[in-house]
This record gives sequence, structure tokens and C-alpha cells, in this order.
Amino acid sequence: MEKQLVWEKRFNIGVDVIDKEHQKLFRIINKLFTFGEDEEKSEWVCREGIKYFKDHAMKHFADEEAYMESINYSGIKMHKRIHDDFQKKTLPALEKELEETKYSADAVSHFLGVCTGWLIGHTLTEDHAIVGRTMSKWKDPLPEEMHEAMRQTILQLLGDMFQLNAKVVSESYGGEKFGNGIYYRLTYSNQQRKTTETILVFEEKLLINTIGKMMGVKTDKLDATLVNAVRFAARQFVDRVMEQFPALEEYKIKAENLLTYEQFEKVFERKNPQFSLLYDTGAGYFAYCAIAPQFAENGSEKAIRADNAMVKVKEFLENSEANESAAAQKKKILVVDDSGVVLKAINDLLSEDYEISLAKSGLSAIRSITLNRPDLVLLDYEMPVCNGKQVLEMIRSEGEFADIAVIFLTGRVDKESVQKVLSLKPAGYLSKNLKPAVIKKNIDEYFKRITS
Repeated sequence: MEKQLVWEKRFNIGVDVIDKEHQKLFRIINKLFTFGEDEEKSEWVCREGIKYFKDHAMKHFADEEAYMESINYSGIKMHKRIHDDFQKKTLPALEKELEETKYSADAVSHFLGVCTGWLIGHTLTEDHAIVGRTMSKWKDPLPEEMHEAMRQTILQLLGDMFQLNAKVVSESYGGEKFGNGIYYRLTYSNQQRKTTETILVFEEKLLINTIGKMMGVKTDKLDATLVNAVRFAARQFVDRVMEQFPALEEYKIKAENLLTYEQFEKVFERKNPQFSLLYDTGAGYFAYCAIAPQFAENGSEKAIRADNAMVKVKEFLENSEANESAAAQKKKILVVDDSGVVLKAINDLLSEDYEISLAKSGLSAIRSITLNRPDLVLLDYEMPVCNGKQVLEMIRSEGEFADIAVIFLTGRVDKESVQKVLSLKPAGYLSKNLKPAVIKKNIDEYFKRITS
């Protein structure tokens, strides 16, 4: 794909010496994109181009820091630390990879993806903070205030960084799947070895419509360069959120992972995040999930590092594409039951042949249907708060969902219960007491019937 970093007026902060250097860095990266896609360009050309970018980045840092000192900017210490981290850690790791691979196409792509993501994120957060366009720190928020603080912080950042007029869809997002997604986890630790995790969930089209648009991406598919840009923009997004909470200031990045949806689900099986917020950005769904230090556990996934980033990202994309292709062949079934034992049993019974989603309540079922429309709902009758009949009534009352097939899978199969729901036109009524093989056979026959 042809990649170009698109300069937009909102990148300007109103300080001439900084804005001009930003534009120059964008132009240099665009030239490097061209070099990287031209196989006839020599290693020497790429080497010189990257050196030119680095020299200008260092000059920009010096000019920016001089300006901050001239106006007595209160955040200069933190800002300089971010510059130093990029200069002394990120760039050397990338340059080492370039040298060791003799400026391979993958190494150049990794370098450009990281620098693009860092430049976009830094410009729209830290640089805008210099002129007061981003939020001030929260001062010692009380625990009961932190949820609201997190919600507002993320809303403002989505607007500041990506010009998204987002709205909160759920303040207790339960990990429901919404379309094809990227699940990006950052793990932080402090000197006492306590850890905290943050997981950002992006609907793929959201990435294409935001960072992809800034890069001039002309396809609806992700590639390694775009994912690397997303990684670094997302990391700065999380850093900016964490800055608002003094209790998290001592935590430093420990590891990062790209998770499959199944790995992401395990986070919720271990312990629900302290903050689990779902946003509709208008360009796609976005979720922000934060696990408090006392709850975080180490995962088994191999962390992404500078020396393996391109391999890990490519493996992730290849596996995702293979999984999506396989999933596209499977029918989607939502299983609704307040019993975790039943949910696990049905999931184990059907997951080999169907894409299974699980919901423990009627309200959770409606939310899951909204995010990821199923081909069939297996619905329990007796549930607290909202029983199966009420759930089916809600489904039938929504025009968009009214035609979704629903089969009751319940222990309540008396004639009176069945008659109560006949007017709502369920596709079937199965007893939980049937043998698993019989339940599976009924589900298989239902799909054969509607596709024949």
C-alpha cells in the first residue's frame, strides 16, 4: 500500500519554530516511506535518510526544550524525559535492528511505523500541552471519583489526538467481541514489583479511519507498518491517561503484547478490570480496560521487544487473518445463561464448529447482540432480573434484531412456559436435560434447515 503521513492543521500548536520542524519531520518520514517501498534504493540511501531524520528530531527536541524554558513551562521536566527516552532508548534499539539486518525491508518498515506512531502521539499530546490545549493533572482524586475521571480523560484524549466525538457505550464493558479487533496490552510495574495492566481494544476500521488516514492508507486491511504506528500512538495514549492519576506515576512500562480475542477473554475470567469502558467513536468501537495493581497477573504471551517486534506483529496479523477466514465460515451463536457451568459446557460442546459468544444475563445478551450480531441465540428461560421471555420480547421489539433466531435451551419445558413464548416465534425449544450429543444434533440440523 502507498503510505504517506498526512499533515493536518490540528498538528500545529501555534509556535512557529516547533510547527515548522514538525512539518519537516513529517516530510522526511514521507520520503523514507518512498525509499522503503522502492527496492532499487540502496542501503546507503535509507541509511542517510534515517540519519537525516534523527538529526532533525534531535534539533527539534533542543528547540522545543529551549522554548519551554523561555516560557517557564511547568511540565518541562516530564517533557524532556520523554524526549530522552525516545533518543536514548527507542532510536538506538531501532538503529541496532537496522544495522543487524543490513537495512532489511522489515527493519525499515518497523523503524517508520514506530517513528510515525511516536511522532503523531507526541505531537497531539505532549506538544499540545505546552500551549495548554490538553487537560491538567487531576489532584489526588478520591477512589469514587477515579471512574469518572478516567471516563472524561479518555473522552478528551480521543478528541485531542484523533478528533473523535466519542460517547460512552458502557461503563462496565464485559469483554464482548465487536467485529474484527486489535487487543493491545501494556503491563507496567513499580519498584515494589507490583504490576498493573491496561488493554486497549480497537475495532480495525477505527484504526484505518484514524491513524491509517493520517498515514494515507488506501486499503481496509492492516499491515505491519500501521500496527507498529498504532502501538506507539496507543502507548502514548495510555501514558497520557496514567499521568492524570498520581498513584500511577511510579509505574514504568514492563512489557507489551498483542492478544488474540481468546487471550483477552482470559483477562476477564481472572478478574474484571477496575476500569472497563466502551466507547462508540463514530469511526468504530474502542475499549479501555485497566486492571488495578493488586489484581494484575503475568500472562504467558511472549512480550514484544525491539529485536522481535516485526516478527511478532507479522505473526499476529497472519494468525488474525487465518482466524478471521476460519471464523467467517462459522455461524455465530450467542449462549445466554446465568450459570457459568452451563455456559462452559455449551461452549465446549459447540465451539469447534461455531463461533460462540457468552452472556450471563439478559442485559448482557442485548449488549452482545448490539456489538456482534449472532446467527442464533440459545436462551435460558429462568434467569434473575430479566427472564428469557423478557429478553426475547426485547429482541423482537428492536427492528434491527427482530429477525434473529432464538432457541430456548432451558430446564423449564412445561407446556405453560412453552405457550407463553409461542407468540414471540422462537425457532425452537430444547431441554437442558437432553444428552449433549442430542443438543448438538438439533443445532446442526437447524442450520442445515435454514441453508438448504
